[in-house]
Amino acid sequence: MRVQIQQISKRFGTTPVLQRVSFDIESHELFFLLGPSGCGKTTLLRLVAGFYQPDSGELRFGDRLMNGVEPHRRNTGMVFQNYALWPHLSVAENVGYGLDVRGVTAAERAQRIDEALRTVRMETLAQRTPNQLSGGQQQRVALARALVIRPDLLLLDEPLSNLDARLRLEMRDEIRRIHQETRITTLYVTHDQKEALSMADRMAVMRDGVVEQIGCPRDVYRAPANRFVADFIGEANWLDATVVEANATATVLQTPVGPLIAPPASAPVVPGHRVQVGFRPESARLTAAPENTFTGTLESVTYLGDSEQVVLRLQDGSRIKAAESDPLLPRVLESQVSLHVPRQSLFVLPASAQDAGPTA
Repeated sequence: MRVQIQQISKRFGTTPVLQRVSFDIESHELFFLLGPSGCGKTTLLRLVAGFYQPDSGELRFGDRLMNGVEPHRRNTGMVFQNYALWPHLSVAENVGYGLDVRGVTAAERAQRIDEALRTVRMETLAQRTPNQLSGGQQQRVALARALVIRPDLLLLDEPLSNLDARLRLEMRDEIRRIHQETRITTLYVTHDQKEALSMADRMAVMRDGVVEQIGCPRDVYRAPANRFVADFIGEANWLDATVVEANATATVLQTPVGPLIAPPASAPVVPGHRVQVGFRPESARLTAAPENTFTGTLESVTYLGDSEQVVLRLQDGSRIKAAESDPLLPRVLESQVSLHVPRQSLFVLPASAQDAGPTA
């Protein structure tokens, strides 16, 4: 089922929470809302669920206008952050609760509970109670309870935030697998960039009630629309620069530490324009190359086993972070190190896009 969010705004009292938000979620898509606390993502999710109503704008499920439609008439399945399981009911009884209120026959109820538990791989624990389950198992039960009603739309409100790091990784894979098997249109809210990058078909990055950028994870990460998106979705290094030449294939820049050649900017620029050029620490190569190379003094080294993070102090006093995978030999502090950034790993932001400017 396709979901259309059209110019939706919402206030609580005099405080604007959503400001003319618009985007579509395509049928069968796993779509993420990503942003910091207070950006409006959970409000938007609850609005889609029917717990809130928009002050203006339209919400459509397919061709059906959903403004004013009660939550229980939307055929959505909701997975809450705190699982919300009944402690006195068994796993099977928790999963079947939504079928009881829908008047499903006993035979169909048993079949659908078994089907949902098999989907989340919990069929052998059907008679246990929630307090006999781990956090990851409880989350699977909450997923099964949402799936058993065969929803047109699945809503996930930060479902992994209460799990430890290992379980979060495990459940990411499980949720992705379940989505691929069921193909239910899914809206997933999180503030965790790794969750969104590793799981989403597409994502919307939000700030202060507006959508800053929409796209697939790779595009948002490698070509952020503005500095907020670049810094929120991952670490980034920044250098001030002046445009020397700009054409359809490249942007030639002059920076305080030397020339750089980058892809075209995210918005039109002309020679003489002041811009910022950014790149990810993992994009930097600790080696020299014919272009996009500068030298710095090794200021700090953090060894992480599978990688090593270094900070270089450049000629102008600015600092650059770089990450090296599978480091073999220790590096010497205060030594001179060359750093190369491939041109395709650079992103150029005009002054108007360095901080704000919602795009879709």
